[in-house]
Amino acid sequence: MDAKLIRYEIEEKFLSPYAFKSKDTKGRSKPQEPSKHRTEFMRDRDRIIHCKSFRRLKHKTQVFLSPEGDHYRTRLTHTLEVTQIARSISRALRLNEDLTEAISLGHDLGHTPFGHAGERALNDYIDFQHNVQSLRVVEFLENNFQGMNLTHEVKDGILNHRLGAKPCTLEGVTVALADRIAYINHDIDDAIRANVLSEDDLPRDVTDVLGKNVHDRINNMISNIIKTSLNKPYVKMDDEFTQASERLRDFLFKRVYDGSKPKEEEHKAVRMLKMLFEYFLEDIDRLPKGYAQLEADDSQKVCDYIASMTDRYSIHVFNSIFVPKGWEY
Repeated sequence: MDAKLIRYEIEEKFLSPYAFKSKDTKGRSKPQEPSKHRTEFMRDRDRIIHCKSFRRLKHKTQVFLSPEGDHYRTRLTHTLEVTQIARSISRALRLNEDLTEAISLGHDLGHTPFGHAGERALNDYIDFQHNVQSLRVVEFLENNFQGMNLTHEVKDGILNHRLGAKPCTLEGVTVALADRIAYINHDIDDAIRANVLSEDDLPRDVTDVLGKNVHDRINNMISNIIKTSLNKPYVKMDDEFTQASERLRDFLFKRVYDGSKPKEEEHKAVRMLKMLFEYFLEDIDRLPKGYAQLEADDSQKVCDYIASMTDRYSIHVFNSIFVPKGWEY
């Protein structure tokens, strides 16, 4: 038997009845010759991890813009941390780890340069949502504008990775929860490193439930999901942990995301991206050829190009357009 058929048998024998089985995929928009050795979700995972959009995440902001320290998160390290948390939950609940991993690795491919500051800039011109843009990346923009032709279930998980959405698989729900666990706790860790917060600043009613430090909170939140969801047709935290995590998220918005000292430079990033947007929208032929020829309205074409940029590349493009160069002879 080939490796893929063996994997199908393993899934039927050992996965939860609520797991999504690889053989049951709705498939791809464009039919392709199947692999003898890999399931379709394994192929999707491999396509994502080898694509250019994935590599660019290493130079995109997670919370703090272009931090000097080597240990602050980027969008890439956030993605890897989400993947690790999601796989831990998926394995414990006997869900499909390959599907979980593929969704996790692809969930933030559409994020802008400079994190949520970039989203705010683009939202003045277009209804920009990074989950929708992530789907657009895998469907149309990657692979030299041919798209990656991913499976229905992976694309659904990428589109619906925000809490409150309704993914069609429990693996998609798992990624949405893992994303929140990762960014809440790791953004706190980065804020402490940046001297924006200390552990003592965190609300006592939250830490009494979730844990006194980053590592304990992550472990406790994962454990609570497993305990609450084992052998159940859902994946979730119990009410106490859900409410505590919401309070912690609200605290982060007040103390870190919306008003902290390191975030004061964000208005410059917003202004820079707006100037770039208006420059390219004024003459769409200024865009690189592939973006200019997309079947979309002009605002979407410009959005696709700017959202694809890394922090440093957007600065490079801005400088080349708007900053005068010294005379050379």
